[in-house]
Amino acid sequence: MKLQSMPKTTKRKKKRVGRGYGSGKGGHTVGRGAKGQKARSKVKIWFEGGQLALIRRLPKTRGKGKFKPLKSSPVIVKLKDLTGVTKDAVITEATLAEAGIVKEDEVKKFGVKILGDGEIKTKVTVKVPTSQKAKEKIEKAGGKVE
Repeated sequence: MKLQSMPKTTKRKKKRVGRGYGSGKGGHTVGRGAKGQKARSKVKIWFEGGQLALIRRLPKTRGKGKFKPLKSSPVIVKLKDLTGVTKDAVITEATLAEAGIVKEDEVKKFGVKILGDGEIKTKVTVKVPTSQKAKEKIEKAGGKVE
């Protein structure tokens, strides 16, 4: 028999619980088991059996000034990202944004820092904060950091 030629079936009806023995699901306990709180009524999902609930045990943090803002760190640029820079170029935050290495709005918010991951072979002048390792590599290539 092929799947296309099979007769269409109807969806089975949901059992009506708690409507007597003829309803198809028990009668007396209606699938809830024997005695107890869960058998008699619904229990809230956060209820912990009379113990002080988790939400009430946590300290209150209301009002202004309670939450400290996230610490902002500068946008990281690695030396290997500067490989396409022309000789004797001046690298500033604006030139990095124009080249598409960093986003302009992030630069305004957080600033930029160049780290020494990778190599640079062109002589450049950097007017952006750099790490000590990056400074050494730039000066080794003949450039300078201001």
